[in-house]
Amino acid sequence: MTIKDTPEEWEIRATGTPFTGNKTSVRTDEVVMPDGTVVHRDYQVHPGSVAVLALDDADRVLVLRQYRHPVRHRLWEIPAGLLDVPGENPLHAAQRELYEEAHVKAEDWRVLTDVYTTPGGCDEAVRIFLARGLSEAEGERFEVEHEEADMELARVPVDELVRGVLAGELHNNCLVVGVLSLVAARAGDGLDALRPAQAPWPARPFEA
Repeated sequence: MTIKDTPEEWEIRATGTPFTGNKTSVRTDEVVMPDGTVVHRDYQVHPGSVAVLALDDADRVLVLRQYRHPVRHRLWEIPAGLLDVPGENPLHAAQRELYEEAHVKAEDWRVLTDVYTTPGGCDEAVRIFLARGLSEAEGERFEVEHEEADMELARVPVDELVRGVLAGELHNNCLVVGVLSLVAARAGDGLDALRPAQAPWPARPFEA
């Protein structure tokens, strides 16, 4: 048996949008189950996101510490952001986020992994990139606001992040998935065998 996720869509009898926010909304679908019954499913509609595991020559990952109000925590995270424009090239979005949040650019980009963050209640898809060959970006720093104005920036060794993940001390989804995927890729075919930065992404199709 091939272990691979496959696209599938069950019949929807009706749909509504009881809430529309600034970036996301909530949708209610009436979905037909295999036995013919109809149930309501509420979920957040999300434009999608990108995240960047930026790895420097000293084997340290660039991380940010930011307050996240829904979970009432200040979390260590990797640079990330929304796909603000429908059909936006995720690589371009990732390069923008790395510049805006850390004022850093990278020479080598690969796709580390693609995930659905909360498939039981949200359709958010995230592409996590690996960025190497880091250097300081040119020009003025991007002016941040709100929670981002209070961010801390650090470079942390990969081994220390792995320890924190397994100890239950680090919880951000993209950081956890990104760091453990990095370790798995190294133990497998190596980082240069990762998918190219412009690899297709069926969850959020784009033009290269």
